[in-house]
Amino acid sequence: MSKKNRGNDRSARAAAAMAEQKAQERRRRNLMVGGVVLAILVIVVGGYFLSRSLDTSDDVAAPSAGSDYGLTIGPDDAPHTIVVYEDFLCPYCAEFEKATREELGQLAADGKVQVEYRPFNLLGGDDETSYSVRSAGAFSIVLDQSGSEVAKKFHDLLFDNQPSEQGPFPDDAKLVELAVQAGANEDDVRSPIENGDGQDWVDRATQAASDAGVQGTPTILLDGKVFQDGRTMDELAQNLIDKVS
Repeated sequence: MSKKNRGNDRSARAAAAMAEQKAQERRRRNLMVGGVVLAILVIVVGGYFLSRSLDTSDDVAAPSAGSDYGLTIGPDDAPHTIVVYEDFLCPYCAEFEKATREELGQLAADGKVQVEYRPFNLLGGDDETSYSVRSAGAFSIVLDQSGSEVAKKFHDLLFDNQPSEQGPFPDDAKLVELAVQAGANEDDVRSPIENGDGQDWVDRATQAASDAGVQGTPTILLDGKVFQDGRTMDELAQNLIDKVS
């Protein structure tokens, strides 16, 4: 090969190497930009779904604590009242409940707040066998048969054992097991839970929530007004606790 040809070959290889380096740099830039865009998208979408989960309108006209479709803790003469509309399948409800369970329980015991938890069917639609319906129905049975203390423990266990929104979902036998774990007498709750005896209660509770203007879960009312002070569920929970402490 002549010196001229060798020089041309070296120049071609150098040009090819330079082109490959530039191509790699473009790929790295594109990946970096794509990662930034994806991160922003995750934040925006996450914020959107959180806002949608709390988007209930300021026109909610719910009855005060002590309704026929909930579990109340804390005294009637407490200076503050909190009402929580929830679906046992709602992941945001589980986040809120776990973030406030201990603090609200203590504040209620101290007489500083009365809290009422109102489960209803938001995510199950018209499916009478959906987990939203069956879990809320089981809750109503435990509340009726075993009283509020056991029902509160069952309420907490349902959230502690919450399935994914995509399933698989606990069967009725599992709901009975959790009810017994909470302190219910198995003979009192097994047949009603397995027979779906709580469905009428769930239908009425769901209609009452709809009539009040509830559109999402969790819907939280503080002293009769919708409470939405928080960009995340943890922030919302802490701000609520600060308000009533």
